[in-house]
This record gives sequence, C-alpha cells and structure tokens, in this order.
Amino acid sequence: MLNEARAREVGVTTSLTGKVAVVTGAGGGLGRAAALELSRRGATVVLVDRVTRECEQTAALLPGESLAITADITNEDDVDGYLDTARVTFGHVDLHHLNAGVVGSLAPFPSIPVDEFDHVISVNLRGQFLGLRGAFRQFAETKSTGAVVVTTSIHGLRGSADMPVYQMSKHGLVGLVRAGAMYGGPLGIRVNGVAPGIVPTARDEAVRADMSRRAVTGPMRRAGTPEEIATAVAFLLSEDASYINGAILPVDGGASAVNVVRPSGGAGSWSTEEFDTSYYPH
Repeated sequence: MLNEARAREVGVTTSLTGKVAVVTGAGGGLGRAAALELSRRGATVVLVDRVTRECEQTAALLPGESLAITADITNEDDVDGYLDTARVTFGHVDLHHLNAGVVGSLAPFPSIPVDEFDHVISVNLRGQFLGLRGAFRQFAETKSTGAVVVTTSIHGLRGSADMPVYQMSKHGLVGLVRAGAMYGGPLGIRVNGVAPGIVPTARDEAVRADMSRRAVTGPMRRAGTPEEIATAVAFLLSEDASYINGAILPVDGGASAVNVVRPSGGAGSWSTEEFDTSYYPH
C-alpha cells in the first residue's frame, strides 16, 4: 500500500489511500484499466481473473500494492475464496468493482443455442450477483461499509436486433444495481453501475476497427477508451460520489441520448440493407 508521502512523490492521486478494492475481470480491457486507475489513486487492489497469467500481468503494471487471485466468478466457492483471501491478507475490503463479463455471438435470435444463453447469463448476471452478495456478506461480517460498482453497458439501456442474450444480461444488471442500492443504502453501502458505450478492447483487430467505425455516428464522433471508463468507476467508488446510489452512469460519448430518427442521430446516414441482407433470412 502506498502511503500519502510516497503517493505524492510518484504522482498518484490519494483519494483512495487506505482502501482495499476488488476488481473482477482484471486480466485485461476495462478491468485492467480500472485496476490501474484505482492503484494510482492509492488503493490496494485485489485482482481477480480466471486467467492467471493475465491477472499477474496486470499486477506488474500497478504502482501500488496488489494481489492476483485466479477465480471463476460463476462459482460460489471461488467467490467466497477470493473474498476470504482478500480479507485475510489485508484485513478488510472496502470497494468492489464487479466488471467481468463475456459478449457471446452475433447469431440471429432463432439460431442462438441454449448453451450460449446459459454461458452468457451465468458469467454476466449470476457472476455479478454472487459478487454483490459476497460483498454484502463480508461487509456484514466486518461491520463495515463501502461501495460497489457493476459494469453494465449501453446494451442495458437500449436494444438492437443482434446480441440479444448480451442485452438480456446487461438489462438484468440494471435490476441488480437497483436492488443492491435499495438493500445497501440503509447500511451505508452504495451500489452503482457504469454503462460503457463503444470501447474497442477486443483482441481481434477487425472487431476493433468495426467498433471504431460505428462509434463515429455518436455525438462525439469517436469511440471511448478504457481509461475513460476507469475514471468513472473510480469516481463512483470514491467519497466524491457519497450521495450517488442506484445510478447507472452512461459513459458512452452521448450515444444513449441519441434520437436515431433525426439527422444528427444518423438517420438516413447509412443503408440498413447490408445488415438486413446478412442478418435476416430471405
């Protein structure tokens, strides 16, 4: 853990000094960016990911103290295990960023196999439920308070024909955040969600290029960065957000505010024929 003098020396923000934060899905993408931002702000970070090597790579990037734990967030024993290890190692856990998730395929609705549905819902919804339930249980055991941020998505606020199972899971997370906020509020535990828009973190270069291309139709005419999501997460976990509870904060460059039937929202700016021809049977 960085003390405040050392934190100032290396140029990090100290608003989270003394806090212990858990970040799931910390092996890359948004989770890695969030872990780095929390560490820069002085937090000790417990990194949770199912891929040991990637989790350890994140740990090597952090300026402050950290602990890498391999765990499957859909497994109750694994969730209890990473929480117990964090508490035994550091004495307490104050902050939880429940971030891990999967996307699923782009298959048309009638073609989606049940196995895919089960997998996406298990990781994105069951996993976050177990993480939030575990956080509540540990706060009760330690008689402490804290904050939780869940990564949902613009897909939890809007709809599209493709990625339906991913949308279902992210809409479910909006309900999880609000239920958690209602339960946690009287206990001094805040639960909020961050809803990223288009942030190209995929390993596939073609996928990243497609995401960047689609992002130019948004109000800011560009995609977001993992660092821009991370600063929003850090804000919601900090005392600067002490009266924010049950909120879903879109970090999407204004995409969720777009009126798609007006020219400024892209109406008529592209042809739907290409998508309709490829996606719907004829």
